[in-house]
Amino acid sequence: MSEQSSPQAGALGDGFTIWSVHRRGGAGAAGSSTGGAPLADELAALEAEGVTTRGIYDVSGMRADADVLVWMHGTAGAATSPEALQAAVRRVRRSRELAGTTITWSAMGVHRDAEFNKSHVPGFLRGIEPKQWVTVYPFNRSYEWYLLDPAERSRMLAEHGRAGAAYRGVVANTVAAFALGDYEWILPLESDELVELVDMMRELRAVDARLHVREEIPFFTGRRITIDEIEEVLA
Repeated sequence: MSEQSSPQAGALGDGFTIWSVHRRGGAGAAGSSTGGAPLADELAALEAEGVTTRGIYDVSGMRADADVLVWMHGTAGAATSPEALQAAVRRVRRSRELAGTTITWSAMGVHRDAEFNKSHVPGFLRGIEPKQWVTVYPFNRSYEWYLLDPAERSRMLAEHGRAGAAYRGVVANTVAAFALGDYEWILPLESDELVELVDMMRELRAVDARLHVREEIPFFTGRRITIDEIEEVLA
């Protein structure tokens, strides 16, 4: 799991990012020709305004309450505000392809020092191209975690980091979410191989830091798709 920093990371944007999970409505309620502007037009307009779409993902079948995941963030070099991302979510929801869907989960995060590696910069801020698969989940530490001896926390985080580093095809995008919702961190992990995400998450269960997890659900996992594929996913 690559964690290299970039000397230009500070110039890549302010680090705000947002996810929205959409569930299909009744028959014909979504993915049809009704609704607002075409999603492609909305995303192009948003890009010009400083909001980049990292990906649209087919998360259907992985769980009963989710069909499409949309991941957006501030465009490189743009001072994109969190309210601009909030507005982007609304515009995407009103688009022709997603009109009639219901947002069942959403979260915002922002780049701050990561616990496990102070030099970590999320992949989406380092200019790394999106991978074919993503898993996104929230994370809360135990109440005791932040009161532990710093040396003991450092030991456990180093062990955690070594375990994750074995999965070199995984791109980490950890961001802070304190006060932005119910979570402390949001962890989006990307890979071109779904099984690599499965194996890594299983491996990370066997480290001491696991004893200090209070919450890490829900998980949303899916394959990156084109706009043209949305209609079939929601049909």
